[in-house]
Amino acid sequence: MYYIGIDLGGTNVAAGLVNEGGKLLGKASVPCPRGAGAIADAIADAARLAAKKAGREVSEARSVGLASPGSIDPERGVVLHAFNLGLDNVPLADMVTQRLGLPTVLENDANAAALGEFVAGAGMGHRSLVAVTLGTGVGSGAVLDGKLYTGFNYAGMESGHMVIHRGGRACTCGRKGCWEAYASATGLIRSAREAMETHPDSALWKLAPTLEDVDGKTSFDAAQGGDAVAQAVLDEYVEDLCCGLANLINVLQPEVLCVGGGVSRQGEALLGPVRAVLDREEFTRDSTRRTKVCTAQLGNDAGIVGAALVPVYR
Repeated sequence: MYYIGIDLGGTNVAAGLVNEGGKLLGKASVPCPRGAGAIADAIADAARLAAKKAGREVSEARSVGLASPGSIDPERGVVLHAFNLGLDNVPLADMVTQRLGLPTVLENDANAAALGEFVAGAGMGHRSLVAVTLGTGVGSGAVLDGKLYTGFNYAGMESGHMVIHRGGRACTCGRKGCWEAYASATGLIRSAREAMETHPDSALWKLAPTLEDVDGKTSFDAAQGGDAVAQAVLDEYVEDLCCGLANLINVLQPEVLCVGGGVSRQGEALLGPVRAVLDREEFTRDSTRRTKVCTAQLGNDAGIVGAALVPVYR
């Protein structure tokens, strides 16, 4: 049995043909245009290309799963607001069904990525998983007792907007001190720039001659070279990251918590210090059964795989 998964991004529309076990059989990507009709056309084109690369026809798939950023209404298949795509109250699921002739379901992109990791990545063989993505923001999703958790209004697991510093940095959501403002790649970059401005002799300046040159890797590279300022930035970043991770573990107690996104590419340089802090912060730190903390395994394919299997696990 085959399913089509679509991961809708601000730059590209990625599609894949996936089997019921979560194996990606073929995938394709096309540029993401602007305008609801053009986006629906691009989704259909990407789906047909992915099926062709798998040696199949779109008609052989049982359904289409569509992962979208922004706020959505899965019951009606409507993208309520996806500002970076220019979508506002768009019945995108129906529009895709009209083009492909297949039933289409809609899901939040972070939820879909979590489901993909659960089925075919870091969560294989387990009953519960929380996935956290450290990118421009902090995305998260959860599969609990084998079912995708979304909350009654499909807005659950917006953990990036739990406050970890009351009255802290302004967040795009309108609150202050949100986890996203500190634990995202954007937050790490901001912290590095602030440190550079107050420490002109830091080796950070050698790696990033201007503040605009700083990226999520800069602090790790400078710290590896022995720069104390960069190490201090990372120490604070890990503490902030672990504040949110410990909150999620303490509330949900998942078997697996996987970390993805650009910052996670640092591997054990990130997760080693993270585990050390969690050994101190987790409520169940003395238990013989603790949440496994690891990197996500599927990378950019997680959203495609998860989207495809939303009809099975919702």
